[in-house]
Amino acid sequence: MARLPRLIIPKQPHHILQRGNNRQPIFREDEDYQRFIAWLKEAARFYQVAIHAYVLMPSHLHVLATPADAAGLALMMQKLGRFYVPWFNSKYERSGGLFEGRFRTSLIDTEHYFLACSRYIELAPLRANLVASPLDYPWSSYAHHAGVRSDGVVTDHLLYWGLGNTPFQREAAYTDLVMQGIAQDEVDFISNAVLKNQPLGSDAFKAELERKTSRQILPAKRGRPFRAPIPPLTDA
Repeated sequence: MARLPRLIIPKQPHHILQRGNNRQPIFREDEDYQRFIAWLKEAARFYQVAIHAYVLMPSHLHVLATPADAAGLALMMQKLGRFYVPWFNSKYERSGGLFEGRFRTSLIDTEHYFLACSRYIELAPLRANLVASPLDYPWSSYAHHAGVRSDGVVTDHLLYWGLGNTPFQREAAYTDLVMQGIAQDEVDFISNAVLKNQPLGSDAFKAELERKTSRQILPAKRGRPFRAPIPPLTDA
């Protein structure tokens, strides 16, 4: 059976996950991260994809992005693969694929889950026990949002701008939000959505997507179809 195309809606945020094949490292040294970030910036601009948050982990990466059209996300990721994988293979004298098949993506219910997803992404190094503070991890967008350094990859979303009237207010509000942490049930909810290529949102949000896209998104009802009871026979 042919795979359904990804659910991509232009001008809406999407959570992207790309993992190493067999969970192998896709970044080994600082130069690897730096090269990938430079190509991410180039590819995102070329295909008109706004990157709002990202983190590069040793064996996988997360990106929160809004494409201008339905093709931009896939073209951006394809271009990254065409640049980064041959470079990585040549550097480490290896061959073959680096990534675990197609990237996974989850359309975001912006109003309710955008900031939660951004926080989920930038707290990934803490969940993996790589650092004690998100500021200690150099390969994410957190330092940009916290006002420590500007990141040319990042395009701030309107919801981030809505956190305050000045840069200082926005940075302080976002830092407070991240420092609150994220509950495990929310981590699981976001993780399950992107791993299953499903939208991140409520059933009402998914039902509205079904109406707009004519695609089944909510789980099908189990059991046999309902049948009305057969009326008893009566005398003619």
